[in-house]
Amino acid sequence: MELQYLGTAAAEGWPALFCECEICKRARQVGGKELRTRTQSIVDGRLLIDFPPDTYTHALSYSLQLGQIQHLLVTHSHMDHFFPVELIHRHEHFGHNAKGMLHVYGNEAVEKAFYDAVLIDRFRVHPLDEAVRFVRLAPFADFMADGYHIIPVPADHDKRELCFIYIIEKDGKCLLYGHDTGAGLSAQAWDCIFSHQYDLVSLDATMGKKQIGGYHMGLQDGLAFIRLLKEQGCVDQDTVKVINHFSHNGEMTHEQLEAFAEEHGMIAAYDGMKVVF
Repeated sequence: MELQYLGTAAAEGWPALFCECEICKRARQVGGKELRTRTQSIVDGRLLIDFPPDTYTHALSYSLQLGQIQHLLVTHSHMDHFFPVELIHRHEHFGHNAKGMLHVYGNEAVEKAFYDAVLIDRFRVHPLDEAVRFVRLAPFADFMADGYHIIPVPADHDKRELCFIYIIEKDGKCLLYGHDTGAGLSAQAWDCIFSHQYDLVSLDATMGKKQIGGYHMGLQDGLAFIRLLKEQGCVDQDTVKVINHFSHNGEMTHEQLEAFAEEHGMIAAYDGMKVVF
């Protein structure tokens, strides 16, 4: 299995759009891995995870053929993870010869955002019935998509909606995709997570050196999360452990994040990074 990190920043991007903090000023000066677009990933070039405003940029940067993608997992409705108005461009009028149906999977809030975006008056002449289909998910209700066995697990994030993290399995490999979430998961969520052994674990590290007790994790929360997985036999020395979804508010440069990750047997994600596991 291959996971490519297309974007690795939190909602405001890195450097943040209107920010003049030292982390953002340095990112503009240094460039390279210090520049981050909003978080999005793709599994095996076939299973897209989240759909931020930067999706078009990602398609250009990494030569993605998004018209061939038929399955999109959405973690939650926040704009940096779901920018649904772009989906109108999968209609044949805008994008020719797309492959079959794009299935968009998400919660009730994601569903509302989807229909609010694509059913506005000026798009009514281009209905998406034959191009995009929404599939509402229920917590722990597993399903198959293009050969992938997927389990939506309730996250510790925005209490106004049922946000998801995902367990993804295929051909004997298992991935835990843990963005966006804090570590205060429900007992049922932990039981579900503990029932699997992982080849790759990707964890929220939004807060960097800080901790806020939910919603997002900092680096120390991620270490505690991994310790729990080790205690339950879910990860071992061969499991790839990645930190991702970074904010300038975490007050760490990519170089500092890389050093921390290396010290703890992890990898700090950067835009475009591929991991084969």
